[in-house]
Amino acid sequence: MDQGNTSLPPTTWVNSSQPPAAVMLLFPTFLVSVVGNGLYLWVLGLKMRRTVTTLWFLSLVSCYFLFALLTPFFIVYLLMDLHWVFGTTMCKLLYTFISVSMFTSAFLLTLISLDRYILIHHPIWSRNHRTVPRAGKLIVGLCLASFSLSTPYLAFRETQEVDGGRIICISNYTLSRDWNGAEIGELGRRVHQAFFMVEILLGFLLPFCTIMGCYVSVGLKMREKKLVWAGKPFKVMVVAVVSFFFGWLPYHLYYGLKLYKEETELVRGRLLIIYILSCSFNTCFTPILYLFMGEKFWQVFRTSLLTLVKAAFADDLGIRDPESTGRHGSEAENTKQSGQT
Repeated sequence: MDQGNTSLPPTTWVNSSQPPAAVMLLFPTFLVSVVGNGLYLWVLGLKMRRTVTTLWFLSLVSCYFLFALLTPFFIVYLLMDLHWVFGTTMCKLLYTFISVSMFTSAFLLTLISLDRYILIHHPIWSRNHRTVPRAGKLIVGLCLASFSLSTPYLAFRETQEVDGGRIICISNYTLSRDWNGAEIGELGRRVHQAFFMVEILLGFLLPFCTIMGCYVSVGLKMREKKLVWAGKPFKVMVVAVVSFFFGWLPYHLYYGLKLYKEETELVRGRLLIIYILSCSFNTCFTPILYLFMGEKFWQVFRTSLLTLVKAAFADDLGIRDPESTGRHGSEAENTKQSGQT
């Protein structure tokens, strides 16, 4: 949906079936995502005991829910041949919220992986310091950092009228109305490059490397101790990390390729659609995978939603939260019994 550099021609979808096909995928994705993430927010926020683990995932699902609420803007934008009808203010806010969602989900997944690492390598320290209030403060700090890193969109995003009276929502990295000036264009490209490097490093590469490093270390430690790694939270985290990687990779590829002066049709067309769909599918199907993780298909339909979600977050890689009680054990046992009936 981004038209990228200010000097580039706008994308049109004339004689192309890409927008209708994308919209047909986006609309049911939006419905499933809002309902699915809404149910998870209800269960995790109101029906479960507040622990560090549930607080992590409550925040993560909140990011997915925020992105899901933005999907209708994408649908309208595609249906109207990339004609922006929501005004300059919404142009700025929409892409700021997308960036906040991306950074926050990346930071939360990194924080959760570090939490898993500490649980395994430093259990005594974790037992004494891993508390819900501290987890809440960390989450607030991450959200503030995400918003700070996303504020450039409030300045750079603008609307521009092109041939035919069509309005597009683009990034103007020079804050200048001289759209086609050579010197201004080169300055904008450098600012764009710097902004992209910060975004991909802090929002993708460093979080992903940290996540992978933590889980490799945890896996080796558990293998050394000959522990069985069967905790559902671990399986849930694997799904979250994999979906994050494939969900946001097209997003960064899209903005990375737009640094080139000669923008190809791949960037203007197919990769744009892939980026929109991948982010939307990530927010839609990841919560569903949470639900089915560790459960046989036919057992899912014989167990209540509340019991399934509770069971998914009941155990911490075989280590209980310091603030949790025996209630978790009974919930997991109830789920097991219901699956055998």
